[in-house]
Amino acid sequence: MWMDSEGRYVPLSRISEADQMKDELVRRLTGGAKSMRSALAAFKESSLSEVMAAKDLIFEKYGARVGGPQGNVTFRSFDGSLEVEVAVSKRISFGPELQAAKALIDECIEDWAEGGNANIRALVEHAFQVNKQGRIDTGRVLGLRKLEMKTAEGKPDPKWEKAMTAISDAIRVDGSATYIRFYEREERTGRMEQIVLNIASL
Repeated sequence: MWMDSEGRYVPLSRISEADQMKDELVRRLTGGAKSMRSALAAFKESSLSEVMAAKDLIFEKYGARVGGPQGNVTFRSFDGSLEVEVAVSKRISFGPELQAAKALIDECIEDWAEGGNANIRALVEHAFQVNKQGRIDTGRVLGLRKLEMKTAEGKPDPKWEKAMTAISDAIRVDGSATYIRFYEREERTGRMEQIVLNIASL
């Protein structure tokens, strides 16, 4: 007896050979994918351990405190053709202050002269768009802080500055994620190319 997608048991004699073949194929390939995922996870863990151990040895050589700041680090082969990079990235989210910032920015746009409103509004709306996961792109929002908006008199706009302060106050660091990447030099171009481990990109 096989169970179908609705949880009902179906005698094998009532299941077509085509459906049996598809079931066997899917189970075999997904089983292989799960094994590969486990192997990649183990490889990542062992690679990170080796890189951190090498980093600690270098720290010890110069008398630096082992286990210090966990920043980015890159190791290169002697001929420079291979690289291993470990990058630590903060996971950032925003608190309710972000909504206050958006309201202030909208007020700024309404207050300013007609000239640049369309472009600025498009820039702001793009920054506050949510992705498929329903999250705001932190990079785009934080990028707004680089804009220096001025009043008609050429002075810094106080309302805009208050909105940028609200964005800064909204930042929440939810921890960090550690990534390890591998590179090799492409002979034709001489550029370092990432060794892709994402099966969808192969």
